[in-house]
Amino acid sequence: MLIAVLATGTVAACTADGATQPSPTGAGLARTLGAPGKGAAASFPVAVWPTFGRDTARTGGTPRLHRPGRLSVAWRTRLDGAVYGQPLLIGNVVVVATEHDTVYALSVATGRVAWHTHVGTPVPLSVLPCGDINPLGITGTPVYDPSTGIVYAVAETSGYRHTLFGLSVTNGAVKVERFIPTPDGQQRYDQQRPALTLVNGRVYVAFGGLAGDCGPYRGSVAGVPATGRGAIISYVVPTSREAGIWATGGPVLAPDRSFYLSTGNGAADSPGAAYDRSDPVTRLALNLRIIGFFAPATWVDDNAHDLDLGSTQPALAGNSVFAVGKRGVGYLAQAGALRGIGGNVAQATVCRAFGTAAVHFSTVYEPCTDTGLTVVSVNVATKQIRILWRGPAGAHGSPSIGGGAIWVPDSGGRLYALNPVNGQVLQSVSLGATMPRFSSVSLSGSRAYLGTTTGVVAVAGA
Repeated sequence: MLIAVLATGTVAACTADGATQPSPTGAGLARTLGAPGKGAAASFPVAVWPTFGRDTARTGGTPRLHRPGRLSVAWRTRLDGAVYGQPLLIGNVVVVATEHDTVYALSVATGRVAWHTHVGTPVPLSVLPCGDINPLGITGTPVYDPSTGIVYAVAETSGYRHTLFGLSVTNGAVKVERFIPTPDGQQRYDQQRPALTLVNGRVYVAFGGLAGDCGPYRGSVAGVPATGRGAIISYVVPTSREAGIWATGGPVLAPDRSFYLSTGNGAADSPGAAYDRSDPVTRLALNLRIIGFFAPATWVDDNAHDLDLGSTQPALAGNSVFAVGKRGVGYLAQAGALRGIGGNVAQATVCRAFGTAAVHFSTVYEPCTDTGLTVVSVNVATKQIRILWRGPAGAHGSPSIGGGAIWVPDSGGRLYALNPVNGQVLQSVSLGATMPRFSSVSLSGSRAYLGTTTGVVAVAGA
């Protein structure tokens, strides 16, 4: 299902009341319009923030940022639904997707709508078996391909269908449409929350369950050809139930072109149970074959008490892999040598973390719900995990780094710029908006951009 609604130069506010409803496009699984890579060479807008965390390693850092001055809200744009994903910054537009299944491009300067494309009808909470997002549309952060000028997003639409859409960044025209049968075969119970990852001509799409963990879902990843044509590859966690892959950052790409991702608690939760690949950090090849994992020695108890690692994605800090989950313990492992159950080289009590960390060399900035942002120095060679400082208690969104500051939103709708040396508040500003769970910030020039429960807000003075 799709319909493109192009609105160049329209007013900033677009509401569900004025949205055009989708029309059927046939029963085929794949559709490509003006296939990318065909025809004459073209140049497309350069992105300073093309994916969650700015890069596929999810470092969350950018050199393209002024040092923070006095912060103020530059603009707020009300859209047709909540924006759970991180804004993309492409050329002179901010690209976001809403839970109403609409993708928007907004002027970075003014927040005015350059174009918007409504791709389907989202699923109301009333017909879902469980969950906490109403309606459920596009939740995962989209990704941009600068070689084709296409923005990819996965929408959940009526009938619990998950579809990959590729839209032209210049006008929102739909170029690619591909239905994704969720790899576990339980699309009614599957939710697509993690950010998309684009590597080697495939868009990688991870799935977990709905809030409440209802139904027979299993965590999975699908690798969909970016052209919309060809076979979909997949990985499904080999457990009988649960083990969702749901942390917001999406799969983390290492320099050796392997993925690292965290998985939630699975069905094996009693003493003596056979290990079912739940509660680990898993390493996957680009063909989605398992090439390594480590799980805490406490994995059975983690499963039994919902204390798994799946609430964050692992952080890659040089040759260190660092993971913190719901138990509050941080685990340090050797990249490329995860060594199975108990395969971490060190562990320490850190915090309960939810979201995605930012990374600068050997320093990891963890989004902690119980302590606020917590900054950790890690060294796998010396088996060291050392807490450097903690930020304001409420500041537990996913952080970003730039302009000599650490930028982190809090649950109350405030954005902080923190001193990277000691966590001192350099500046903060009220956003005048309610933030979704696991909020995050994108950075460019002198501004920061955040999704809200009603649209997007831009902060000047960054």
